[in-house]
Amino acid sequence: MGMTITEKILASHAGLDEVVPGQLISAKLDLALANDITGPVAISEFEKFGMDKVFDSKKIALVPDHFTPNKDIASAELSKALRTFARKHQIEHYWEQGRVGIEHCLLPEQGITLPGDVIIGADSHTCTYGAVGAFATGVGSTDLAAGMATGEAWFRVPETIKFVFNGTDYQPWVSGKDLILYIIGKIGVDGARYCAMEFTGAGIEALSMDSRFSMCNMAIEAGAKNGIIAPDEKTLSYLESRAGRPYKVYTSDADASYRDVFEFNVSDIPLQVAFPHLPENAKSVQEAAGIKIDQIVIGSCTNGRLEDLRVAAQILRGKKVHSDIRLIVIPGTQQIYKDAMKEGLFDIFIDAGAVVSTPTCGPCLGGHMGILAKGERALSTTNRNFVGRMGHPESEVYLCGPAVAAASSVKGEISHPEEVL
Repeated sequence: MGMTITEKILASHAGLDEVVPGQLISAKLDLALANDITGPVAISEFEKFGMDKVFDSKKIALVPDHFTPNKDIASAELSKALRTFARKHQIEHYWEQGRVGIEHCLLPEQGITLPGDVIIGADSHTCTYGAVGAFATGVGSTDLAAGMATGEAWFRVPETIKFVFNGTDYQPWVSGKDLILYIIGKIGVDGARYCAMEFTGAGIEALSMDSRFSMCNMAIEAGAKNGIIAPDEKTLSYLESRAGRPYKVYTSDADASYRDVFEFNVSDIPLQVAFPHLPENAKSVQEAAGIKIDQIVIGSCTNGRLEDLRVAAQILRGKKVHSDIRLIVIPGTQQIYKDAMKEGLFDIFIDAGAVVSTPTCGPCLGGHMGILAKGERALSTTNRNFVGRMGHPESEVYLCGPAVAAASSVKGEISHPEEVL
């Protein structure tokens, strides 16, 4: 019996010829990462171990992105803890404010997450890096501390669910965000609990890398251990000028075993909107049409990449944000910020009446730069819409892709892009 891509990566890093679902293994790590919220907790646990040094200063990433630029004294102390630890242990992958970006946009951009890697992060959306063919998963801060100390982590090998997307005739404006919301709407927020979600088919091959990152980013919203896409020529082209070290490409065997296989035709998938208060409440944008909105956010580790900003600008060009709407645009990294600025996208956003922010997670987790008041309703390209996720527990968050977000900002209510073009 063959193995899936996830099983092959884990077997290799465990020093085994093969693994099977349910098997407990200890695997060597290529990267352990944390942010300004989870990092200080991991650092505290690491220091309780009495360790003098980390296992490898080149294989740890510390990214102050959630409450930065620091919003208050407490967040400043969190960032200081990361900064102090990074200096003490000479952590190679640490970015100070002014150079930092949202971690799950920044690390792939910098070529730090590569095919065949085993990556753990004290952030649930670490699964983003499956888009380059890595096994990447979120862990608790204590597990991260152990990983920083030993360079290993234990796993129960997950079963794999394969999602096959047939065809390439996408409906207009549909992106990876719509595909993953559509899947979660079908299987639910625990439909892939502790499974690997493997995305494949002609429809995936047709997606850009930015869309693939969006899909793998939200695997956790289906309860998955990881999301993964086997590298292809598009992946290798993306990495050509980025990868700073060797890597190994893995693919699933033809006779690999899967817990389930789901098949979809991309032509059947419309633009999606997830209603409060779960990502599984996904419906077509037509079913959400007319819902009044107070605030719209375009950004985050899900949809803060250049392609997302280009799509939004294409729709907003020459138009004005509705007078009842606050539109916040947040590029994922400084490089994305620069590229968008050079392309004139910021002129389009600002002329339309939007706010453009420095890279930060900000409003996604109800941190800062766009907190919702009681009774307010947001439409967001972020990844979660739980109760109180973006502010007051009596506010609401709807999830969508950048095209629907931009169109809705013009109309003042959830709208299909065709309504404003």
